[in-house]
Amino acid sequence: MKGATKTATKKPNVFKRMGKGIKEIISELKKVSWPTFGKVMAETGIVLAVVVFFLLIILGFDSLLSWLFTLLVK
Repeated sequence: MKGATKTATKKPNVFKRMGKGIKEIISELKKVSWPTFGKVMAETGIVLAVVVFFLLIILGFDSLLSWLFTLLVK
């Protein structure tokens, strides 16, 4: 089309866009409901207990297989 003109929409400056993005991030972080310290400590304790439990199971299984292997080799 010969008579049509483009209307260019100019993007804002890169620093203005970054500033707007950071402001939006901060705004969203204010909306987050953060857990209490006690809840974090309780859940951390549960995670550590599960890790120790599986550590003991794997250690026991590994020791059993090692003992069986030494019986086979001797």
